[in-house]
Amino acid sequence: MTEGPADLHLLVPGRLDQRTGGYLYDSRMVAGLRDLGWRVVVHELTGTFPDGDAEARASLNAALVSAADGGVVVADGLAVGALPEVLQAHSALPLVVLVHHPLADESGIDPAVAERFRDSEVRSLAVPRGVVVTSPFTADRLRDFGVRPDRVRVVVPGTDPARPARGPGAGSPPRLVCIGSVTPRKGHDVLVEALARIQDLPWVCVCAGSLERGGDFPDQVRSRAAEVGLESRLLFLGELDAHELDHTYETATLFVLPSRFEGYGMALTEALARGLPVVSTTAGAIPGTVPAEAGVLVPPDDAGALASALAELVSDPQRLDVLARAAGRAADDLPDWRDQAQAFGDAVQALSGVATRRGARGEGEMASTEPRP
Repeated sequence: MTEGPADLHLLVPGRLDQRTGGYLYDSRMVAGLRDLGWRVVVHELTGTFPDGDAEARASLNAALVSAADGGVVVADGLAVGALPEVLQAHSALPLVVLVHHPLADESGIDPAVAERFRDSEVRSLAVPRGVVVTSPFTADRLRDFGVRPDRVRVVVPGTDPARPARGPGAGSPPRLVCIGSVTPRKGHDVLVEALARIQDLPWVCVCAGSLERGGDFPDQVRSRAAEVGLESRLLFLGELDAHELDHTYETATLFVLPSRFEGYGMALTEALARGLPVVSTTAGAIPGTVPAEAGVLVPPDDAGALASALAELVSDPQRLDVLARAAGRAADDLPDWRDQAQAFGDAVQALSGVATRRGARGEGEMASTEPRP
């Protein structure tokens, strides 16, 4: 918490320190804005999200009441997409919603649930003064939710600079690395089927990411891996801390992420930052995140195409080297987090119509401007 009125209130579902792409983006924006002199208050909502049970409704309502001090209110879309009625009750606030990707685009949910999410999110996104998204793809996608382009700003994630990956070491088999929570959207089940087809080739695959977020899906994936004889070559490490994750990237030969959908794909740019060739899919924002010369993209849900792409690369060190050099060049163009925090602050001010005048030490006052229609 900060003393006095806030420049920005951020509303997130649950703890901010969760290690998924969306929460990491949110937390880096908080840190970056504070470094730039913003007074930021984080409201960690309780209850069940995105469905929005009674506790979630009460928590969101209380946070919106407490945020009515003149600062900009930024709500993560995961917290408000299914709760339009609560937002509508606070429509006078200078509110901006941050959408990582629409709730209805999550993989593995019942079509009726997806349709319910879509309907509720259309109503939720009609309330705020504007929407920040993390990719041009999502900006275009929101047209289908009735959001006018002039109400949207794109602020892609930043990327930390990193040392080039050194690989697994001489004499070791190629090391494939997959980073992401084991959920249906990330496509680990497709990865298992692809790797089962190339068992005659030398490789080891390491998957790092939560095994707690996907319901029964992680157990199903690991059971299938054992069934096809991959238990000693396909390793599921669970959620790693920053140091462990850095070591996982550093010892990789290539990066693989067979997602069914991505609103951006921060793990992809983290791999590029380390000069790793990328094997992924054409789903969602991925083609806009991974340069064509730095990776191989295959259709989602196509285990055969994924197996062929992986087989080609683990069998062709020269091709791997070409892609790795291209990944290294792409890393030079990735924005850093400080610049993106500045862009985020500029975006929420422009959308909300509330400008912050800050002194050298972050002291200042709020100045209202005319909000956008």
